Amino acid sequence: MDMLLEALFSILTLEGLVTILCGVTAGLFIGALPGLTATMALAVLLPFTFTMSPLQGLMALGAVYMGAIYGGAFTAILINTPGTPSSIATTFDGYPMARQGRAYEALAAATIASVVGGIVGVAFLLLLAPPLARLAVVFGPAEMFWVALLGLTLVASLSSGSLLKGLLGGCIGMLLSTIGVSPIGGETRFIFGIPALQGGIALIVALIGLFVVPELISMAAQGRGALPESGKLQGGAGSAIGRMGRHIFGKPINLIRSCIIGQIIAIIPGAGGNVTSLVAYNEARRFSRDPASFGKGNVDGVIASESSNNVMVAGSMVPLLTLGIPGAPPDAIILGVLLMHGLRPGLDLFTETGVLTNGFILSMGFAAMFLLPVGLLGGRLIHRVVVKTPFYFLLPSIAMVTILGTYALRNSMIDVFIMLLLGTAGYFLRLIGIQAAPIVLGMILGVIAEKGYVQTMLVAVVDPIPWLRLVANPLSIVLACLVVLSVATTLLPGWLERSGRMAKVDSDEEKSP
Repeated sequence: MDMLLEALFSILTLEGLVTILCGVTAGLFIGALPGLTATMALAVLLPFTFTMSPLQGLMALGAVYMGAIYGGAFTAILINTPGTPSSIATTFDGYPMARQGRAYEALAAATIASVVGGIVGVAFLLLLAPPLARLAVVFGPAEMFWVALLGLTLVASLSSGSLLKGLLGGCIGMLLSTIGVSPIGGETRFIFGIPALQGGIALIVALIGLFVVPELISMAAQGRGALPESGKLQGGAGSAIGRMGRHIFGKPINLIRSCIIGQIIAIIPGAGGNVTSLVAYNEARRFSRDPASFGKGNVDGVIASESSNNVMVAGSMVPLLTLGIPGAPPDAIILGVLLMHGLRPGLDLFTETGVLTNGFILSMGFAAMFLLPVGLLGGRLIHRVVVKTPFYFLLPSIAMVTILGTYALRNSMIDVFIMLLLGTAGYFLRLIGIQAAPIVLGMILGVIAEKGYVQTMLVAVVDPIPWLRLVANPLSIVLACLVVLSVATTLLPGWLERSGRMAKVDSDEEKSP
């Protein structure tokens, strides 16, 4: 406790609070720009931390990380563009709310959920780091394979009511994930003689192409802006915040469930906030009394996505600080800063340098609290710009930012061409009912499933029945059962509905003379 209090006092200084505030603000606006991820924000900031003390440098990185993850919600809600991969699920209901003139309600809900999620993640990290780290170690290749399959069962809820189209979109995404060098064998696949494709299709390139470009084409075709010009704040900013606060805390089950899902998935290295928010969104829809309203402007979808992906910021630090395993790509940069200052992850980090470690963790909690004022002010400003700017200025501006953001990823024009190609294909796929979300989900989880399956089969090469290694321990069996249960709960309602219609038809035929 003394160490915790000392850590608290070490960050409650003018210099410390200003560092956190500046980091949150910078991260928020970077995260809101399509193509600029939290990882890129931390990489850009990294050289500036060399002149800071270890604690101040870590505070700055943690604040930027928290702000960037939250910042992705702005463009997800206002222009249907996930600023960061973890904001994919926020677009599903956030943008429909904005199109209905409820943009600030969606922003207020996202902000409150992000603040709560960030604080909950920090609390989990302070209290449960050692036992949660031991849980993360249990997840081997077989378990990761089942986790990926469990995630792929989400395609039904992301496919606008058509399971077949959702599965087709997921398969397209999994095929796209195979482009480049194999993650296990090292062989080159589907590069069509283009050396730049050896690294595969970057996820953020696919995100921009599949989400942004179709929306830009639609805006140009219909001659409209991203939001209706009548999109005013219903009842004012304070009223929207009050309504969303009462909605979130009046029925907290969705928030609590999403935070728990976010924490559990966050400790699994490689899962990341994109998987976290999609799973939380799916469960919010599954347990909702009105699942049909999801995808049409249900604020509970925004709450589930934003609370879970902000829990991930601190939650992914569990394997990093205890085992030295980055839970998400941005954590690798933070690990580099720790090593640069001679700090080794493990038990000594919490004992010998406990003040610094606890100070870093607590600073992320303060960063989450700063999201409230910074986010609400920034959200109002960006909302006003998007609504008031004529579409013939807004459209080319968004197009320019997306092209620059795509090019900046790897300084490659190939990425720009891929983005435009995927975007054009995504527009036509959307016309026939195949949404971008299942495609992106297939890309994310296809790599995880492939690595888990191939690694498991390599280990089981001497077994009489190699595939039994996939269910060789209790955790794998539990995950496999969850996959079956998820598929069953997805298919059962449709089967019962069809059976009911057939029974009604048979009954009507019997009654007719």
